[in-house]
Amino acid sequence: MSEHPLIDDHGLIGDLQTAALVSTGGSVDWFCSPRFDSPSIFGALLDSENGGHWSITPQARTYATRQLYYPDTCVLLTRFMTEQGVGSIVDFMPPASPHSPTRRHRLVRMLRCTRGEISFDIEVAPRFDYARQPHEVTSCTGGWDFVSRDTRATVHVVDAPGDECVGDRATRAGDACMTVRLRAGMTRGLVLETFADGQARMVSPEECERLLEDTISFWHGWLAHSRYTGRWRETVNRSALTLKLMTYAPTGAMIAAPTTSLPEQVGGERNWDYRYTWVRDASLSLHALLGLGFTEEAVAFTEWLGDRVQEYTEPGEHPLKVMYRVDGSCDLEEQTLGHWEGYRGSAPARVGNGAADQLQLDIYGSALECLHFADQQGLPTTCRIWQALIDTVDWVCENWDRPEAGIWETRGGDKDFTYGRLMSWVALDRAIRMATRSGRPAEVQRWTKERDAVYWQILQRGWSPGRAAFTQYLGSDVLDSAVLRMPAVGFIPPQDPRWLSTLDAIKNDLVSDGLVYRYDPFASPDGLLGSEGTFSACTFWYVEALARAGHLREARLVFEKMLTYANHLGLYSEEIGLTGEQLGNFPQALTHLALVTAALSLDAHLDAAKPGFPPTSPGPVPYLYAQPMASAAGSMPVMPVTPTTPYPSDHVIRR
Repeated sequence: MSEHPLIDDHGLIGDLQTAALVSTGGSVDWFCSPRFDSPSIFGALLDSENGGHWSITPQARTYATRQLYYPDTCVLLTRFMTEQGVGSIVDFMPPASPHSPTRRHRLVRMLRCTRGEISFDIEVAPRFDYARQPHEVTSCTGGWDFVSRDTRATVHVVDAPGDECVGDRATRAGDACMTVRLRAGMTRGLVLETFADGQARMVSPEECERLLEDTISFWHGWLAHSRYTGRWRETVNRSALTLKLMTYAPTGAMIAAPTTSLPEQVGGERNWDYRYTWVRDASLSLHALLGLGFTEEAVAFTEWLGDRVQEYTEPGEHPLKVMYRVDGSCDLEEQTLGHWEGYRGSAPARVGNGAADQLQLDIYGSALECLHFADQQGLPTTCRIWQALIDTVDWVCENWDRPEAGIWETRGGDKDFTYGRLMSWVALDRAIRMATRSGRPAEVQRWTKERDAVYWQILQRGWSPGRAAFTQYLGSDVLDSAVLRMPAVGFIPPQDPRWLSTLDAIKNDLVSDGLVYRYDPFASPDGLLGSEGTFSACTFWYVEALARAGHLREARLVFEKMLTYANHLGLYSEEIGLTGEQLGNFPQALTHLALVTAALSLDAHLDAAKPGFPPTSPGPVPYLYAQPMASAAGSMPVMPVTPTTPYPSDHVIRR
């Protein structure tokens, strides 16, 4: 097994249909095409010997490297400092069509010398279809053509006629190699294009510069729509850009992560494929996108979710899948890539995800919360979607009291998870609100009866008198940080004694120096071997819970400490290991969504606590919107949420 770059040591670039990970050492270690969930072309992240890579390395014996994004963009700059000179790689992907799926994608790697002289050794070594398909390589004047059974990747050389900086070109065992020698002020490089029109051609440095400027302008123009002006602007902007990178533009679907099988424990088996869209992320996505002012993305995601709701036609089936592909299909059969060693020996490497067919009741609360919030914000639910929602809510009425796999997709047997009950309550509660506020037809009396039954069951069986806390599943004494969202969804006031006691119990059992574990797998076996790191999204949920409970000083400290665990580019994976390393798929949308909502909520609470601010209760101050937002669909304006309570005043909690 060869040395792997750490998960932390990568930056993300993309074109809104697919993405690539580039290491601080200058290697493209992960790239799938034509979509996020397509087979890989470069997969060294999961097998350094056989996965495929595109490396660009200085010839100098010793050098230092630094990596950063061009400010407010997704253009990645990797700098190399040697005794002979300073050079850099500028990596980016020009945005693809925002409306139509395409097989044509471009990955641009510009090489520059800014001081002295520097030489780079380049190796392009694709391994198509997770290294399962052989390929042929053809060399021509302008570069190389790599052709497998299903994919063609063309590499164009960036050069100027008459110069001698590009040389030593060769092909070896299906790979392409060359050397680039640069002096100060020179720009050269390569452009990989999938399914190009024609063979490899010489690309001028000027053409590359135009592509770069257009890409920078695109990202600057997009980020200009953000209205966030709070305390953590740079951090929140980076999360927003990262979330945009993980959104499949033609459908508006946001993937959980652009990678598969990055482990929750190095050497362990907790390795899953996250290149799909989870319904669970729906509510957080909408709050984060609208909270920052990105109405167009919120509209697109809501429409995507509405399409999934309308697909429910078989009464005996679950109305929603746990996750879908970016095009809305759900063929996610889980397979093992037995020929790959896995990240640093963490086998198995998997594609597909068997959890897609699990019963996870919480997704219905996420879906209804999302559509309810969109409806409040001037993105109305259509008649067709409402008809489908009636069937979905009726299904929840009949099935909320079933054992299920839970939010953490455990494989140790179904249980009566408290969080599943909580979000079933949310599903019913939001459906009732949508029906009564707009006069939509519905069996409101039945829905209300079931909602109240869920409420009392959680209070009576989800509460452990011995632990003085709400627990992971009914009748247990095991804690679960998923219940941190109870006040955020309006189930219990953040100053309620039961909630404050739960918060203390979670702090004592699941919090380590501000970082939060999901649950204790030894106390509650989940059917998998090994352990895991702290779950980053849960840490941000903890921040929000502390802020809502009035513990502002502690909330801010935990938030600021959590920011130190980001990688050098401000990116987060799923979990944090004992030594502070990133674990799990990277970067993870749920973590960045939770970061954004925590920042918005904490900002609002800190502002409310300032001297002279109009007095408020110590309870929740939700996401603040500075002004009404114009709907991207050109219909009703999106009205602001007032900084009082998270839901309308008719929301009464019975104690």
